[in-house]
Amino acid sequence: MSLSGFLFLFILVLNIAMAGFGKKIEIGDYDLVAKLQNFNNHPKKFKISILLGLVEHVSIIMLAIMLFVVFSPYNIILGMIWLFSRIGEGLIFIYNEIEYRKLLNIARKYTNSNATEKDSLINLSGTILQTDKSRYNVAIILFSIGTLAYSILFVIYGVVPSFIGWLGILTAISLGLSSALLLVKPNFQALLVFGLLAIAFEILIGGWLLIFSFSI
Repeated sequence: MSLSGFLFLFILVLNIAMAGFGKKIEIGDYDLVAKLQNFNNHPKKFKISILLGLVEHVSIIMLAIMLFVVFSPYNIILGMIWLFSRIGEGLIFIYNEIEYRKLLNIARKYTNSNATEKDSLINLSGTILQTDKSRYNVAIILFSIGTLAYSILFVIYGVVPSFIGWLGILTAISLGLSSALLLVKPNFQALLVFGLLAIAFEILIGGWLLIFSFSI
């Protein structure tokens, strides 16, 4: 269980590092030209953010498998829901990184393009970013489904302190509903608040798994 706890915390650290290198989902309108110029001016940061993202997404899949092995004996149905939801989340994120990587090539072409070509490249980059955000919201819905399944397991079987399980249930429901709403209302801002709940939950569950495993 110690490795599972480590992965929870490791994934959070990678997300912070990715944001530091400029990889984040933006809600609302943003300046596409400025983004492309930033990518072109800082290609190394762009590539590092992609690499960190891939490591993070593979870690999600590893975590899904590890927790399934540890906790599925309590309830195989909830375990399967967790496993397939979190693996699906990880695979969507990996595909997003592959698509997001195309923006660097677009940014390079944009610098030396004429006005007509620039308009076309801007439209293409906007399409990539918009579909990236839509897939991101689907992935977060899968995260919420998986988190809800295991949080219910935690509460029913008492395998972790109950308040952590209840926080997970609250996080999963609020984050899942807000992500679903974002699919139809892209400027919905509440996801930021519910994201803080997810961070608190993952710090608590990750820390508990890490500490508990060394105490037995």
